[in-house]
Amino acid sequence: MEIVNPDPSLTPELIRLWQLAFGDSEDLIRNFFSTAFEPRRCRCLLKRDRPAAVLYWLDCVCRNRKLAYLYAVATHPEHRRQGLCHSLMADTRDHVTGLGYDGIVLMPAGDSQRRMYAGMGYRDFSGISRFSCTAGTPVPVTEIGPEAYGRLRRTFLPQGSVIQEGPTLSYLHTYARFYAGEDFVLAAAPDGDSLLGLELLGPREAGPGILAALGYETGTFRVPGNHIPFAMFLPLTPEAKAPGYFGLALD
Repeated sequence: MEIVNPDPSLTPELIRLWQLAFGDSEDLIRNFFSTAFEPRRCRCLLKRDRPAAVLYWLDCVCRNRKLAYLYAVATHPEHRRQGLCHSLMADTRDHVTGLGYDGIVLMPAGDSQRRMYAGMGYRDFSGISRFSCTAGTPVPVTEIGPEAYGRLRRTFLPQGSVIQEGPTLSYLHTYARFYAGEDFVLAAAPDGDSLLGLELLGPREAGPGILAALGYETGTFRVPGNHIPFAMFLPLTPEAKAPGYFGLALD
């Protein structure tokens, strides 16, 4: 067993492992690999030279400190319950510390994973709130690209927030869209006949008008808050402090 940054030749096997672990479509997975994947931001546990467990991370920043957003932590079904995930996570902690990262953030998929990560030293640091509404009177909404969204988003983020740009927004843009209004920015994706606001920064009162402008009757929006546990944080240096807000989980 060894843990390495994978050779690009292993990409087809990494895609297959992702499918087995999460059941995502091949298009979604390939979009990640075409927009956000780099071998240097991936740790892969090999058994007999084949991927048995893997994780990826995306760079982000908080208070001018470099953080790693861990994503798509997966173990091949044939190798589960062997402690591989714990070994991979421990290796990654040491690896990114050596690369100069000040902390790690991640988004657990459920309560059991939240407990598992808590056992590794991760702590809840950022919650969200969520509200649903129906369409009202339309408000002006403009679709914008990832770069423009990243720039505008910084002006709306609460103090001490995690800044997520570059490959994170490029990948998110493959299945979501970015919008701006007079007093808000929004990342959103269709959810059946409804709209899922992956992140609304601005007044909640804008929700009904946004739905009407985008042609939806109903929608649900995530906003900064503390009602629902969301992200977790592990400091890697004594100076690192938990961020105040993390909003763009890659669903």
